[in-house]
Amino acid sequence: MKRCPTCNRTYTDLSLNFCLEDGTPLTTAGPAPDPNATVRYPDPRDTSEPPPTEIYRPAPPATPRPTTPAPPPPQQFRPMPQPPPQKKSNAVWWILGGLAAVLIIGVGLVVMLIALASLGGNTNNSNLSTNRNENRNSNVTVNTNSNNSNTNTTPPASFSDDFSDQKWSTGVSQFGRIWYDNGEYHMVSKERTFVVMYSPRTNEYNSQNATVSVTARSVDGSAPSAGFGLMVHCDEKAGKLEDYALLIYPSDEPEYQVIKHKAGTQSTLVDRTKSNAIKPGSAPNKLEVRIKGGDLWFYANGQYLTRINDSENLRRGRVGLYTSDIHEVAFDDLSIER
Repeated sequence: MKRCPTCNRTYTDLSLNFCLEDGTPLTTAGPAPDPNATVRYPDPRDTSEPPPTEIYRPAPPATPRPTTPAPPPPQQFRPMPQPPPQKKSNAVWWILGGLAAVLIIGVGLVVMLIALASLGGNTNNSNLSTNRNENRNSNVTVNTNSNNSNTNTTPPASFSDDFSDQKWSTGVSQFGRIWYDNGEYHMVSKERTFVVMYSPRTNEYNSQNATVSVTARSVDGSAPSAGFGLMVHCDEKAGKLEDYALLIYPSDEPEYQVIKHKAGTQSTLVDRTKSNAIKPGSAPNKLEVRIKGGDLWFYANGQYLTRINDSENLRRGRVGLYTSDIHEVAFDDLSIER
């Protein structure tokens, strides 16, 4: 049997744990009743009086179990704000402009000094560069002797220059070198280049209606790639070459060629032709041009080679000398007969 300690009610149902009247936990009240024993019912309750007042005792508040604080949410990555771009100082542009100006002025001074040095090297030379009108890409330099003697005087009946006196120009240029040596006039060009030298500007060297001859030889016995030889009717108009030239190639099978320059352009009048009249190697060859009116006859060592007509009417020019490539040549005993 179970009893309520508050209202003293008893219950025979042992499965109950709480009072059905007031909810108080039940207690065991002695041994289990004998089912054969006489059961005494309690006195009836007086319903005229209210039940006694009960004091409400609230259950003690449950102590909150400590909880682990939730981890803070991850922070979102925010890039650092970029500082505002700094304005470039105008001083940088001033400095760059100043450096550029200094550089331009320096280059100009260097170019001017080079030009002055080139002019001062030989005051009697005026160099002219042009391109050859042939398969080879070559340059030419013309060194014109600037002698301002009166060219209107009648030329002498005969004139000779054995190159013992230095009347022609000499010097070194980007195209070659020209100099006197042991009573001869020497010339050498750069590779794939040819050099032309015109005589002094005097009537003595005028080739009109004259027989012009000169001795020419290869110093080392090699034949320059574009030949070497004697020029007549040489002149410059507006800085452009105008002339006729007899060129020789004294190789093992000697050859000759006739060319002309007109308005600075070189062209071939007589192609390279083999001839036994030309001596090979370093042997001297006497080259000769006989001029009468508009006809020119070409000879080597007294033997006739070929003939052309002065179709360009260049007859009022003077004589000149020509060489090409890197092989040194020498000229001597120039003669002009009228």
